[in-house]
Amino acid sequence: MQRGMTFRQYRAMDVFFFTVLLCICESLIALAAHRWFPGELYTLSLTATVTALVMVRWGIWAAIPAVLGGMAFCLSSGARAPHYLIYGVGNLLALSLLPLLGKNGWQKMHENVLLALLYGFITAVLMQVGRLLLALLLGNPFPVCVGFVTTDVLSAFFAALVIWICRRLDGMLEEQTHYLKRIQKEKENQGL
Repeated sequence: MQRGMTFRQYRAMDVFFFTVLLCICESLIALAAHRWFPGELYTLSLTATVTALVMVRWGIWAAIPAVLGGMAFCLSSGARAPHYLIYGVGNLLALSLLPLLGKNGWQKMHENVLLALLYGFITAVLMQVGRLLLALLLGNPFPVCVGFVTTDVLSAFFAALVIWICRRLDGMLEEQTHYLKRIQKEKENQGL
């Protein structure tokens, strides 16, 4: 007899798969940027996008992809030790959006396209500002710190686009406790 998955197992699996997919993509993007496009001034990161999605789905658990996405980028790009701290901890500033999501804040993104776009964009910008501030605290010169924002500006637009798309996919940009209850209720109404 097969036993159903518990809520904690579902959450662990969901966060795990989002994080693993993120780390693989970040590694591939960083390797491609350093091998094939070393002269480019810009880079693209999926960390803000995945963190924004997980933040809606699971709240504080979004800290896991925020930190590990930054670490994967650093590892794949051959970064020095301080960069691991800057990217790993700096990305956590995006979690300051959690109070805005509130209990049902995610529902407002389904109703308002502009809000969804802003949420994705601001998540990425907060990560970049977090890196900038941490780099300043570690004693880096200001022009070097600005590079943590300017080289990653495309990621903010990408995050906004993906959040806009995900709001149209059933359950993707939805708090998962609400999603599971909604699915259960739909099954009960259908007599399954």
